[in-house]
Amino acid sequence: MEALCIGGVDILPGEDKKIEIPVAKLYTDADVSLPVHIIRGKKAGPTVFISAAVHGDELNGIEIIRRLLSQPNFKIIRGTLICVPMVNVYGVVNQSRYMPDRRDLNRCFPGSSKGSLAARVAHIFMKEIAEHCDYGIDLHTGAIHRSNFPQIRADIGDEETKELAKVFAATVIINSNLVDGSLREAAVANNTKVLLYEAGEALRFDEYSIRTGIKGIENVLQYLTLMRKKRSKKKFVEPYIAKSSSWHRATASGIVNNMVSLGDQVVKGEVLAEIGDPLGEVLDVVVASRSGILIGRQNIPLVQEGEAMFHIAYFSEDDSKIAENIEVAIDNILPDGEMIN
Repeated sequence: MEALCIGGVDILPGEDKKIEIPVAKLYTDADVSLPVHIIRGKKAGPTVFISAAVHGDELNGIEIIRRLLSQPNFKIIRGTLICVPMVNVYGVVNQSRYMPDRRDLNRCFPGSSKGSLAARVAHIFMKEIAEHCDYGIDLHTGAIHRSNFPQIRADIGDEETKELAKVFAATVIINSNLVDGSLREAAVANNTKVLLYEAGEALRFDEYSIRTGIKGIENVLQYLTLMRKKRSKKKFVEPYIAKSSSWHRATASGIVNNMVSLGDQVVKGEVLAEIGDPLGEVLDVVVASRSGILIGRQNIPLVQEGEAMFHIAYFSEDDSKIAENIEVAIDNILPDGEMIN
């Protein structure tokens, strides 16, 4: 195994290094750097990146990486793990999804060394991180005021990526096409297999999402032989691949009374929410058009007509079986007495 050079720093097999890759300066003349933690096993193996906060207000991924690395028994025995907890440092500082130029960093890959600030950050990530890697796990949450039930989004048309998605074991897998300008698209073009983990809400920690993410990453790292396999007495929860999904929209403008929670099984014709006026009159209801599992939801109790409110995934399998699996998964992750957020 040769030395791996990232940000001008050589990391040898068996070494563990934290480095800062210069990105740019603020107009205050303060430096902004990309924090990176590289752990190399003593034996040869795959190179894997874990990235978070490509959108700066998506904080769950930062905590997932922090907790993963701080575990006393966490050890990489072969290959290389590259962790980048804050890709969009600017967004994290400003608690914003976007870069200072209002660009969405996840639409600017693979970037350019002479482009916009967002393009330059994307270029640095690709050259210094992604191009070294065989695999990647990109951590995301729902947008502001929206929560996602833990799910893996991946190109399941690729058999190896599909297998990795199953190994992660997030109970729900969404077949997701590559989005132009996304980190996933650019990494896949570099022959890097990438899973996108979606869970929780922007600017909030969600304990179930965080613990599910940590366990999923450990599952993948063990499968790829970077970590030793651990024995578990807990029942393995088989993930299910959704054949499609759709958003249900508000049928009126008003105040929302939600009737369902993330992970719930919903049946065709079931009332998902009532929409009322400030004086107590129910103006209309939002009804499930098909049976499925609720994987995304708007949280703010105010809506305008036509606004997306409920994201429902549809499966070939019996929804009740999937709902039972979700209950088992929650019991596995959260000890007795703890509540899902």
